[in-house]
Amino acid sequence: MFNQSKKSEGKSIMPSSNINLIGNGTTIQGDIVCEGDIRIDGQVTGLVSTKAKIVVGPEGEILGDLICQSADILGKVTGIIKVDDLLFLKGNAYIKGDIYTAHFEMEPTVKFNGRCYMDPADAPPARTGAEITADVKHGRSLVQEEETEAV
Repeated sequence: MFNQSKKSEGKSIMPSSNINLIGNGTTIQGDIVCEGDIRIDGQVTGLVSTKAKIVVGPEGEILGDLICQSADILGKVTGIIKVDDLLFLKGNAYIKGDIYTAHFEMEPTVKFNGRCYMDPADAPPARTGAEITADVKHGRSLVQEEETEAV
């Protein structure tokens, strides 16, 4: 049925993968921008942005903004989260910051301190890693506080 007399010409065909892994024990300071999926089991200080899915593992931590198509978060995120489709907070995830998403699901064991907006027009512009690092160094909160006017 198949012509087996034809041999490979020394080329090995490797499956292509567009998954980016940041392993446990890895620390990155700076922005991460990519097209494919990202799994974070280490620590990132800065903007994490992709047009695909982000998974933050149970040991993963992001100190900065997160922008993606969809996300599963089991670890810790301190910053603004913008997800175009589904944001799923699982396990012992800890979120400190505002969420902007179209669809939202959260398990009862998750800790979430912030506000949730389900209208993309409300989303503020993303901050760069340099802006985030400057905020941390100067003791400013990564979470934008609304100023209330005195009456």
